[in-house]
Amino acid sequence: MASMKMNSPLGKVPRPRLYEQLVQQILGYVDAEQLGPGDRLPAERDLAERLGVSRATLSQALVALEVLGVIEVQHGNGALLVYRPTLARVIRQLREHEKRLPDITEARSTLEVKLASLAAVRRSDKDLEQIQEALRFMAEEIESGERGARGDEMFHQAITHAARSSVLQQLMAFIAEMVLETRIESLSQPGRPEQSLASHRKIFDAIKKGDPVAAGEAMQDHIDLVSDVALLKES
Repeated sequence: MASMKMNSPLGKVPRPRLYEQLVQQILGYVDAEQLGPGDRLPAERDLAERLGVSRATLSQALVALEVLGVIEVQHGNGALLVYRPTLARVIRQLREHEKRLPDITEARSTLEVKLASLAAVRRSDKDLEQIQEALRFMAEEIESGERGARGDEMFHQAITHAARSSVLQQLMAFIAEMVLETRIESLSQPGRPEQSLASHRKIFDAIKKGDPVAAGEAMQDHIDLVSDVALLKES
């Protein structure tokens, strides 16, 4: 038998991660039960018991499906199926998403640190009121048991507006959908909504004081925090 050439395109097949295996089993359940858009998945506790995993591990798989738009997680109502994708498509999208995460973090650091610094110099009293309103809204979401995603989005939009840079604003709009991926993923982790809210308040304090250096540093600390997601840690 001829030996394989050193430049052969063949390589090691990546071992499926645990959350990918769970996604596969969840989609298998969807097919077996013939669930369609609008149907509800079993409660997390029941689903975790059936799969033989912890709820924390299951949560990562559900968040991955939510990021891809396959399911919608409603506070108090569980997860609803949005559409039924093929397994191959979901796994491909998950791996593309995983590879994209570091790039999203890099883009946010480049854009949002500058936006926070500019906001500290250019903000008006009305801007400060809008940022405070976003903080209040996010706090109320968290207190009611939600993740605070809408308040988080409002906060960053208010800072972008306060910076008064039309080009940076357009660039933020361009990456908005990708930022949403990291927002859902980050805020789904235990304790993260409260941590994120606290770091938001530090950014606001620096902007209110008119300190561009402190505002930029606080924003970088915040991005470092929210970019620390479980998906990048699992081997």
